[in-house]
Amino acid sequence: MNEALPDVPEVRVVGLPQLTSGFDLVERLDLPMHLKVHGPLEPMGGEQLAQLSERINLKGRGGAGFPFHKKLRSVAEAAIRRGVRPVVVVNGSEDEPACRKDTVMINRAPHLILDGALLVAEALGARTLVIGVTRESTQRSMEAALSERGLTNRRGATIRARVQRNPVRMVTGAAASLVRSIDGGPAIPPGRKTSASQNGVGGAPTLLSNAETFAQLAIAARIGAERYGNTGLYDEPGTVMLTVSGAVARPMVIEAPTGVPLRYILQLAGAPPVPQGVLTGGYHGKWLDSATVNEAIVSRNSLDAVGGALGAGAILPISMNTCPLGESLRVAQWLAEESAGQCGPCYLGLPAAARGMEDILNGGGPAALEALKQVANAVKRRGACSHPDGSAMFLESTIKAFTDDLAAHVLGNGCGRPVEGVLPLFEGGQQPTGIPGGAPEQEQGPSRQKIYVDWTLCRGHGLCADILPEVFQLGADGFPTVAQAQVPRYAEAKALRAVRRCPALALRLEEDTRGAAPRQNLPAVREGGGGGRRALGRGR
Repeated sequence: MNEALPDVPEVRVVGLPQLTSGFDLVERLDLPMHLKVHGPLEPMGGEQLAQLSERINLKGRGGAGFPFHKKLRSVAEAAIRRGVRPVVVVNGSEDEPACRKDTVMINRAPHLILDGALLVAEALGARTLVIGVTRESTQRSMEAALSERGLTNRRGATIRARVQRNPVRMVTGAAASLVRSIDGGPAIPPGRKTSASQNGVGGAPTLLSNAETFAQLAIAARIGAERYGNTGLYDEPGTVMLTVSGAVARPMVIEAPTGVPLRYILQLAGAPPVPQGVLTGGYHGKWLDSATVNEAIVSRNSLDAVGGALGAGAILPISMNTCPLGESLRVAQWLAEESAGQCGPCYLGLPAAARGMEDILNGGGPAALEALKQVANAVKRRGACSHPDGSAMFLESTIKAFTDDLAAHVLGNGCGRPVEGVLPLFEGGQQPTGIPGGAPEQEQGPSRQKIYVDWTLCRGHGLCADILPEVFQLGADGFPTVAQAQVPRYAEAKALRAVRRCPALALRLEEDTRGAAPRQNLPAVREGGGGGRRALGRGR
């Protein structure tokens, strides 16, 4: 079984280092060493910075690949139009078990990231900078870097800077989740599509980008677009940071110019000479089969062209000795557990998809395969964030890349190979705070709140199942399949919302006080005009 990756694995470089300059000298570049290695950085105007980003074709390195110059101009225009100061947010959340490149950068070169972020903040006139992280090591390193620069979150400071620590969970790395947590809410998507560039932290236009993106900007600002473009491909200049794990002798983070053959990157990490397949882009990415691996080069466009994905830079080969469907099932089960529990396509669809993959492995035949395809297609473009889309893409890619193994399982008795567990997952299965299934002990398990359906009033609107999928599912007739149910503690607020929003006023909440003193864990509904309280019932 593959062990979980350390926060800071071995780091290698192909060609001349840019982001990793100085890594051969010290473990962590503090401010004096950072300045010795990289030199000072002069401020730039907003349009000048946007033009630089456009010339080097800088795109977000967190997975989505959105052009940085468009984001920069959008935030600037929104701030001017509304007459408010924007906010700058560095997304250093790296919550996928197979990704470590941002964690390496924050732990070893935090000032390069801060250089880019402060450059943007000054160009935009921002007075607030927040760095989102999810690990203790990255929190310590970034807080030390802020202290080394004399940056604080005190009122009156020229720029207020702080670190926002969130749980290690797949959905906490989403931009909307990070913005919500900075505003004091839970680190989960808000349940609706939002644009941080228009309405981000505190409602202000917010430039939010990945940690590596800011570091790349700092390098380009120092050396200029022409020199930056001398490295890598013409249409995608510069370097990329990759995390290589899976069936390799030495898991590592590699800085490489774009255009390097993928097989060379795999060789550096000690991957099998002929891998059965390579997962590109991480667990929201795509598989390449063994034949395609030899054609692929490291760049966003090139990997897309051969059916892969650069994504967040995770590269995971597997050997010929393991069952690729079994390896993918482990990841699918983990992805299902990472749901924020807010929308049916994710909370219900992803576990169903994982069960579909398991059915295929257990001899479910063509019917199981067809069911998996239907579920994967059904969850796409219907979630509150990109998690169900990325998870569905991973499952569909698995089916497409390993057709021989799929046929062996669907039409025969299986491929006969074991599951080695070479794709890294977090150990212990512990869930972080603030997410359904991952709350601290006092928020886990059932509460003493019970929710009831009044069948004399219910008209089958189905809103309860949308708001509270933990409790309600709809039957074939469109009505809830339960008449009463215990509410999980983490879902109490959603249960209250379901009660208040039921169009037919058919839901009520009651507190079961048997065997324990009553616990006032939900807000009581005040009667109009009076100071008294009444029991939670059918809304206002």
